[in-house]
Amino acid sequence: MASLIANILVFTVIATGHHIHTPMYFFLMNLSIIDIGSISITLPKAMANSFLNTRLISYYECAAQVFFLFFFLSSEWILLTIMAYDRYAAICDPLNYGRVMNRRFCFQMAMSAWIGGLLYGIVNVTSTFLITFCSRVINQFFCEVPHLLRLSCSNLYLIEIGVLIVASCICTCCLGFIAASYVYIFRTVLGITSVEGNSTCIPHLIVVSLFLTVGMIAHLKPASSSPSNWDLALSLMYTVVPPTLNPIIYTIRNKEIKAEISKVIYWAVHVNRKMAVF
Repeated sequence: MASLIANILVFTVIATGHHIHTPMYFFLMNLSIIDIGSISITLPKAMANSFLNTRLISYYECAAQVFFLFFFLSSEWILLTIMAYDRYAAICDPLNYGRVMNRRFCFQMAMSAWIGGLLYGIVNVTSTFLITFCSRVINQFFCEVPHLLRLSCSNLYLIEIGVLIVASCICTCCLGFIAASYVYIFRTVLGITSVEGNSTCIPHLIVVSLFLTVGMIAHLKPASSSPSNWDLALSLMYTVVPPTLNPIIYTIRNKEIKAEISKVIYWAVHVNRKMAVF
């Protein structure tokens, strides 16, 4: 609930705050949408099963979880790469920033993140559910691909190699682009005192590091034959923690966002008082 409220608040503030309709906030608004979607994929079903005292999930619900989870996570990774380029253009080439990062280009870049996530989600759900399952018991609170692959009766060598190659290419390209962007950014920032550069680049680096570190630990750790609290904690980390911390990290040092949030909260309190009087 905290994650949903925080991301919805950030989205509302950016959508209604006309004077902050800049590329950085446009991408941040897309990031909020992705975070709302990614945290809504796994937890509602797990919470419903907890309340109903059951552990059931249908085959199609499981496939939907796999598709949408990879869709939102890969879209977020691509979007974080695009945001790194936005910071590079703003800090390293500020005179041409308005011309390069125009409205049409920003829309195309955001659409590329969504389309890239869509294609990656289709690849993963197709490759995962082409296999034959020997068991229908998943030792996890949602349908996680590594756990699904352990239930297979099929030969997974080619499937695992194909998925690993695609994932490695995407991660390597995005990470290389982010690293190159920040090399140029740090070169520029070292020679100037830029409050905006520090207040926007540092949160972005924190989000990228958190997202990458937790995701790599969760998916590259050695497979365990029995369920453990460590597996559950790692899965919770990369599905819940980034969407919850992203709005906090991006707003904690951002004066414009904090000012807009104060306006929204003041407006909501004012409306509630008027309704109470009425």
